[in-house]
Amino acid sequence: MSSIIEGNLVATGLETVIIASRFNSFIVEKLVDGAKDALVRHGADASTITVVWVPGAWEIPLVAQHVIQQKKGKVGFGVVAVGCVIRGGTDHYAHVSGEVQKGIAQVSWQTGVPIGNGVLTVESLEQAIERAGSKMGNKGAEAALAVVETLNVLKALG
Repeated sequence: MSSIIEGNLVATGLETVIIASRFNSFIVEKLVDGAKDALVRHGADASTITVVWVPGAWEIPLVAQHVIQQKKGKVGFGVVAVGCVIRGGTDHYAHVSGEVQKGIAQVSWQTGVPIGNGVLTVESLEQAIERAGSKMGNKGAEAALAVVETLNVLKALG
């Protein structure tokens, strides 16, 4: 007989730090609101959610690593990264978006702490708006719930 281990979306007892990029803040604020709302709706105590603002998406992996080091060994702790990189007229977008994505993954893998990736990398402002609570949902909320489920999988694995 096989066994199945799954996480659930119960955030009770979990602690979360949301690291948010101030660049394109009119979009990122909606992602932060979505992440906080999703966590609270799934049982998190609002007092266990901290929001840390950084200048841009580029700074998110470094600050995530620092926050995780401060929480070293804390069970039931996760990070939600939210930001918005919109393609412009130069190749700066490609460099920033790719390195931020790699950095977030690398910090999570190296530390063993789940980081929900809600950093938008979009072609236009319209696409950003769609992903910040419009017709494509709220990617901040999705990233927060991914952290909750992953933390519960890790807890179930022991």
